[in-house]
Amino acid sequence: MIKIVAKSVIKNEQTEKYLSLAKELVDKSREEEGCISYGLFQDINDSSIFTFIEEWKDEKAINLHNNSEHFTRIVPLLGELRVGNGEVNLYKEI
Repeated sequence: MIKIVAKSVIKNEQTEKYLSLAKELVDKSREEEGCISYGLFQDINDSSIFTFIEEWKDEKAINLHNNSEHFTRIVPLLGELRVGNGEVNLYKEI
């Protein structure tokens, strides 16, 4: 099992657009084989920080996800709404 934590700071005036696109990404990703969980979270102390926390069966499932139609279409659009670069970390349980 692999966890992905993808954190972004979103331009304040773009929050609603970001949330609309992110909802579609979450909904479609949850339907993928190998997806254990997939959620979007907003920082309690800074409402411009959003973090996807994902759980995948294995690297094969992540590769399929990263090459899916919805991922390749939506993630670049989300990137346009971000301040700077996001941070993405992959974790394995020890």
